[in-house]
Amino acid sequence: MPNRKCVAIIGGGPAGLMAAEAISRSGMGPEVHVDLFDAMPSLARKFLLAGKGGMNITHSEPAAAFRSRYGTRQERIAPLLDDFGPEALCEWIHGLGIDTFVGSSGRVFPAGMKAAPLLRTWLHRLREAGVQVHVRHRWNAIEQQDNGIYSLCFATPMGEQRSTADVVVLALGGGSWAKLGSDGRWVALLEQAGVPVAPLRPSNCGFDTGWSEHLRERFAGQPVKPLVASFTDAAGGVHRQPGEFMITEYGVEGGLIYALSAPLRDSIEQTGSATLTLDLLPGHSMQRVIDELARPRGSRSLSSHLQSRLGLKGVKTALLHECIAREDFADAHRLAVSIKALPLRLIAPRPLDEAISSAGGVVFEALDEHLMIRRLPGVFCAGEMLDWEAPTGGYLLTACFASGHAAGLGALAWLHPCSAHASLLQ
Repeated sequence: MPNRKCVAIIGGGPAGLMAAEAISRSGMGPEVHVDLFDAMPSLARKFLLAGKGGMNITHSEPAAAFRSRYGTRQERIAPLLDDFGPEALCEWIHGLGIDTFVGSSGRVFPAGMKAAPLLRTWLHRLREAGVQVHVRHRWNAIEQQDNGIYSLCFATPMGEQRSTADVVVLALGGGSWAKLGSDGRWVALLEQAGVPVAPLRPSNCGFDTGWSEHLRERFAGQPVKPLVASFTDAAGGVHRQPGEFMITEYGVEGGLIYALSAPLRDSIEQTGSATLTLDLLPGHSMQRVIDELARPRGSRSLSSHLQSRLGLKGVKTALLHECIAREDFADAHRLAVSIKALPLRLIAPRPLDEAISSAGGVVFEALDEHLMIRRLPGVFCAGEMLDWEAPTGGYLLTACFASGHAAGLGALAWLHPCSAHASLLQ
């Protein structure tokens, strides 16, 4: 068609695919063509790996609690969730012929708990709708021509390839798991174009502690559970998280640590370290711990006494020896305090590429309400390359889907400002 418009979507993860979904299912197929480009040999590699052990697609908690998971950016994420939040996401999955269920923790999973069946069905539908997929295309340049059309340059195995588009949606991911495609190379390209980008930082990450050789060799790979961790940030805010974490060769990682990673990381950046306080026996009151420790132990060793009276053994006992002075073991009260409030000093977050996700990215202040870059009219951003972060548990994926949906609708509205699709964004 002579007047057919072209949308280029760069990035084949959840956000990019959802942008393609919003456009291809708009009913404007004859008028709009979608090209989707990705640097990797196949699409959504990080999505597939994240779902390998059980795809947690979203969460069922109330809307206010859900939005609070986005911290300082919740006001910018909330409108996206209003348009395409957890309920809409589940309905969309059901439309692919896949059921969902809510787990005991409130997390929502697709039937079978695997990402691959969902992705296969989704890609099949997108291709049937006319979306053209181009893999092994690494984006390395963008230039707006005099007629407003964008010229895009890609590095491919066949050499440099060029493409043009009336509208561009960027969904290039953050900076973690570079081997799966999210390598953050886009930062320099956008900064060269004058787009403000907050530095990419690790999120949902582990931390270094500087373990002794003994603890590292004997207990790396072992979980510490159950426990409750708390942390007071520089502003006096108290963060508290029940759960478990894993001892690693370098320090700690796992769900409990990831949930607190943002304030812990920020504190380390501000002061050089962060102290996590661990309640090793969350089911025991302080008085009960004191009373049990005060009982005569006769000829038994202190380790045997701790195990017999309190059930403390193995890695938890090792953490006590690692974190408190030898003389504290001789004082029942000080030992009880340590068991209920063990200070664990964290000295650095793990490198960005090891993190589950990243903070930082294109700042919302550089975008309009439809996620279009103000300095690059007709270029939209979505997904983890935006400046937000959230804990694991379905919050990351939900915001990626929601922002991709918003960017796709924004692209349509930009192409057809008088169409019915534009009214969806008012």
